[in-house]
Amino acid sequence: MRKLAILGLGAMGRPIARNLAAKREGASETIVAVDPDPSRLAGLEAPGLVATADPRAIDGAEVLFLCLPNGTVVEAALFGGDRLAERLAPGAIVLDLSTIAHAQALAIGRALEATGRRFVDAPVSGAPAGAEAGTLTVMCGGDAESVASVRPFLERIGTSVLHMGPVGAGQLTKTINNVLYDINIAALAEVLPMAVAMGLDPERVAEVVTTGTSRSYAAQYFVPRILRGRFDEGYPLGAAYKDLVAAAAISAERGFPMPVTAAATATYQTALRQGHGDKDKGAMVLPFEDLLGVTVRARG
Repeated sequence: MRKLAILGLGAMGRPIARNLAAKREGASETIVAVDPDPSRLAGLEAPGLVATADPRAIDGAEVLFLCLPNGTVVEAALFGGDRLAERLAPGAIVLDLSTIAHAQALAIGRALEATGRRFVDAPVSGAPAGAEAGTLTVMCGGDAESVASVRPFLERIGTSVLHMGPVGAGQLTKTINNVLYDINIAALAEVLPMAVAMGLDPERVAEVVTTGTSRSYAAQYFVPRILRGRFDEGYPLGAAYKDLVAAAAISAERGFPMPVTAAATATYQTALRQGHGDKDKGAMVLPFEDLLGVTVRARG
């Protein structure tokens, strides 16, 4: 019997675990879903799916999915006190869906190889809605054989599974995707308050930027929420800041000039310094609203 495991059952991990179980290969496969927070285990009952807070349930797994907050947590899970890496089946593949730094992915890959296990960094894009629907985009970094062996599992959770190159290439691609997304939101945060300060109606401006040539997923997702004053429906700014830190590290190490990214980072940092780290990325608009004395809100 093949044993799969997933560690991390947050907003992304829970629906991913459900989709893995829903499309499992009958009685020949067992899926173990693990999270140290027992409150995250509720609602995961399904045939062939075991939900537990005990990390020892991962022992002997042939494939371990990780869906964790950052690279530090990934390293601690694999090589810290529980030493999960050494408790997997020999030759097992660790499939990391988390978003971590490129350099961390390379280091984790080397450390796993030393234990006789393999590593595929496979960060995802599509937000919780995509995880629920099983329509994520998955960006894989690893050797061709390893990626091919886990592709059937990834196709249970995503509709676009892309092999980007060797270990680390998945995280590098995710960093590029997230930085472009962050730049887009930072631009909206700067320009929308300016439009209102100049006397334009925020709802009509919103309609233009979500349907005209400037439209984007960022605008379509965040602008309606800004109009409603809702800044609690996306990934928190404080947690997402790691993407810009990763880009800055690559820029510094390789000497790549990234002036637009640096400007967006300053906008991001301003929102963090003003205490908005627990809000989503749309909250980058709040410092500019304060600065210009306006609010980008719908009437009523």
